[in-house]
Amino acid sequence: MKPLLAVLAWLLAADVSASWRESLPDARVVGQGDLRVFGFRIYTARLWSGQAPFDPSAPFALELTYHRSISREQFVSTSLEEIRRVSRRPISDEQLRRWEAELSLAFIDVEPGDRITGLYLPGRGCRFYAGERLLREIDDPALASAFFDIWLDPRSRDPDLRRQLLGIASTL
Repeated sequence: MKPLLAVLAWLLAADVSASWRESLPDARVVGQGDLRVFGFRIYTARLWSGQAPFDPSAPFALELTYHRSISREQFVSTSLEEIRRVSRRPISDEQLRRWEAELSLAFIDVEPGDRITGLYLPGRGCRFYAGERLLREIDDPALASAFFDIWLDPRSRDPDLRRQLLGIASTL
């Protein structure tokens, strides 16, 4: 009985929402766009925030709705490659291994129509949800920042998608 009570106490004390929307009740879409590779639509991304204008130092959510199947391993591998590419500082192999372990626990294989949402919690870390189900909370502010920089850093691989997410008008 004691272990059950301890688990219940932990669940009641934990600040882990059943849905990312509970953590951002006033969130509105800042912007959205599609990631395309060789013309194939991979996912639709939506950036949600309770702040207007968008403030990257405040909590926000990045929602990805997939149009292709992607394995957890590919998801993790590509994320780490992009984190390394976008990072302003070298990342040690040891840190990358820790981050790989965390992301492997946070991600799942996705199929067309699946929705993964990352909730950024400044100074704390992030949470990942499949639909409305919490997959993993990561208490690592550096990993959280590095992960969301994949989309929001000016050196993002897809600057047009970044502008769309941030609601910035295209210069073309």
